[in-house]
Amino acid sequence: MPSASIITDVFNVTGRAMANSWGLKDFRFLSMKHPIANLTDEQLDQRAREIVPQVVKLLLEGQPSH
Repeated sequence: MPSASIITDVFNVTGRAMANSWGLKDFRFLSMKHPIANLTDEQLDQRAREIVPQVVKLLLEGQPSH
């Protein structure tokens, strides 16, 4: 099932380390501005709208073949 992993930018290094530890050095994930926990529903909706084009692109392109 196609999926897209989305993290906040402060976790980019951790996300890359996790992908590498699973043997997926080229794993593609998306990143959005941190933090999100204190945002209103409207602000979260805006962040979601902003990242949708990247999600669609990742879903259509998929992950690199290994």
